[in-house]
Amino acid sequence: MAAHLLRRLLQSLLILLGVSFITFVLLYVLPADPVRQIAGRSATAQTVENIRRELGLDQPFVVQYARYLFGMVQGDLGRSYLQKTEVAELIASRLPATLLLMLGAIACELAIGLTMGIFAALRRGTALDHSLMMMSFVTVSAPQFVVGLLLLYVFAVKLGWFPIGGYGTFAHLVLPSLTLGILGSGWYSRMMRSSMLDVLRADFIRTARAKGLGRARVVLAHALPNAILPVIAMIGIDIGIFMGGIVVVESVFGWPGIGQLAWQAIQRVDIPIIMGVTLVSACAIVLGNLLADLIAPLIDPRIRLK
Repeated sequence: MAAHLLRRLLQSLLILLGVSFITFVLLYVLPADPVRQIAGRSATAQTVENIRRELGLDQPFVVQYARYLFGMVQGDLGRSYLQKTEVAELIASRLPATLLLMLGAIACELAIGLTMGIFAALRRGTALDHSLMMMSFVTVSAPQFVVGLLLLYVFAVKLGWFPIGGYGTFAHLVLPSLTLGILGSGWYSRMMRSSMLDVLRADFIRTARAKGLGRARVVLAHALPNAILPVIAMIGIDIGIFMGGIVVVESVFGWPGIGQLAWQAIQRVDIPIIMGVTLVSACAIVLGNLLADLIAPLIDPRIRLK
């Protein structure tokens, strides 16, 4: 177990190094000039050159990337060009809102998606099965802003049950979490249906039924713990996606998460913030998958033998 964990940590470091290099290269060859954004349109050529030299953007690519890596190892993600604030502080200030939305969204995804998948598997080939799978296809294909605006119109404007936007209370969390939960539930429902069908055909399920166990106990105590294993890996991926920020949903609901910070940085070509958010997202994906690998053996000890 220790050797496996060490190997995964080394692989994770290589992945993060690759992500940082690719992102840095793409931002380096970007046609937009961040110095022009800082100096303004009326700045003279000398002013632009002074700012470029002050930020170190006149150095070769290798020097700039090596300097960024050296700072990143020390926990320094750089300083925002326009906000004049440390990137780590900016991201840290947005993390509570992002983590809260991530937990709410994953809870809604699991509640909706797993329920749909289980019922579809138990009613395989029926009208209910076809309806649920069609619904999952629609939810996966629906644009984020359409679902978000529709929920806002119905539950905030018409019914007045929830605030239109903002952040701070549980009521503010419900609609954005439900939006992401509806959009992501289709993936979970399809994965859960397929996994549940495989488990329900297994020999140990037939044995449990032959012993006279009730259907609810067979499904919840025997089939579900085994069928849910593939879902754990999907949760790890979702953690990274949500930690990177959901720009559209955050914009619709006025949610002050990392997504809004990244979108503002992209508009202004604020390279340190873009790099910081990208690395945080990559770290979240790596950690999410690592946690999934560690949690899976706790659910099914047989995985440890493999």
